[in-house]
Amino acid sequence: MELLIAAVFIIGYAAIAFEHTIQINKAASALLTGVLCWTIYILAAHDAEEVTHQLVEHLGDISGILFFLLGAMTIVELVDMHDGFEVITKRIKTTDKRKLLWIIGGLTFFFSAILDNLTTSIVMVSLLRKLIKSTKGRLLYAGIVVIAANAGGAWSPIGDVTTTMLWIQNKITTVNIIEMLFLPSLVCMVVPLIFLSFKLRGTFSRPDEEVASNLEPTTSFERNMVFGTGVGALIFVPIFKTVTHLPPFMGMLFGLGILWVVTEILHKKKNDEERTSYSVIHALKKVDIPSVLFFLGILVAISALQSTGELAKLALMLDNSIGDMNTIVISIGLLSAIVDNVPLVAAAIGMYDYPTDHVFWEFLAYCAGTGGSALIIGSAAGVAVMGMEKIDFMWYLKKITVFALIGYFAGAAVYIMMEQFFYQH
Repeated sequence: MELLIAAVFIIGYAAIAFEHTIQINKAASALLTGVLCWTIYILAAHDAEEVTHQLVEHLGDISGILFFLLGAMTIVELVDMHDGFEVITKRIKTTDKRKLLWIIGGLTFFFSAILDNLTTSIVMVSLLRKLIKSTKGRLLYAGIVVIAANAGGAWSPIGDVTTTMLWIQNKITTVNIIEMLFLPSLVCMVVPLIFLSFKLRGTFSRPDEEVASNLEPTTSFERNMVFGTGVGALIFVPIFKTVTHLPPFMGMLFGLGILWVVTEILHKKKNDEERTSYSVIHALKKVDIPSVLFFLGILVAISALQSTGELAKLALMLDNSIGDMNTIVISIGLLSAIVDNVPLVAAAIGMYDYPTDHVFWEFLAYCAGTGGSALIIGSAAGVAVMGMEKIDFMWYLKKITVFALIGYFAGAAVYIMMEQFFYQH
């Protein structure tokens, strides 16, 4: 059974990777892979009720991620519809490709630590669309968004799901993780930017001015109000989670509800056409649902590997065959580019009993957070960007993976040197 599930997962993964070659949408491949993995599992199991119970348990976590994604995408679409991003784009005057590379990298890195890597990647891709006219020209920057979002998320307790998991489980503390991982994470982002700076030449074209429509343009007050409320709603998510201990998607849905009310009040005196065009209903129609379904399929498939114990076996195999702690953690980080980093980190939490703020947990937070950048579907940020910009798996592998890996290993080397300097064990 385990071999058959693994085979289905590998075939499904290959179908996603070669989406453009086989001409089948990656969302369809992901959904089929997820459902087939669980079908094989339940047909081979002695207790069908137990398997169903496991699936329902996983769906709780998966639906939380999907609702979070849906809420974030809708908030970003609403801000975009009201031209709210002009607040930022008007301040970015440059048309120099290299300068923009560093601006986008820096903004993404720090936004990711405050918001989280998934939300930040959605916001930054929306910003890129306002800055760069050519879809093809945006792709390299979108790849940098993935690397910078994951690097920025690793050094903050609220920046990445795995770092948050370790924080909630009392494996790391806030001040210590920031002190120990800020520099390695920064190196993880800066090194790829340095290499890419040598590749980029010349300038880019900004998008043409919007063609006038029948709709009245939003006023300065409306733009600032929606932008402020939208960004405030995103920043509020980690605060809401810390205060209430409810899952992050609840904070995201709360923020969406607030923004919904604000936009309804802002446009209540307008005619039906204008009110509808600036509404949440219209924003929801623009949200990329195939990307959400792709996410669902991938997470359902990985949850099957987790439930059959394959990921725990993988972690145990690494422990037995490698032995060296740093090599194990680096390997977990690289594996998280293929399978989700959340179950891998969960398996590590269950296997190891190191004290709070031990170097193992710190290094795991870095590697699990940044290793996923090696592949476009290796992280939540990558999947979101892939869906929004229609990035091909193989394109990312050829153009971005090598830079992501150079950054990953450079940051890891910096952490190991810091650990040798700060610790005596």
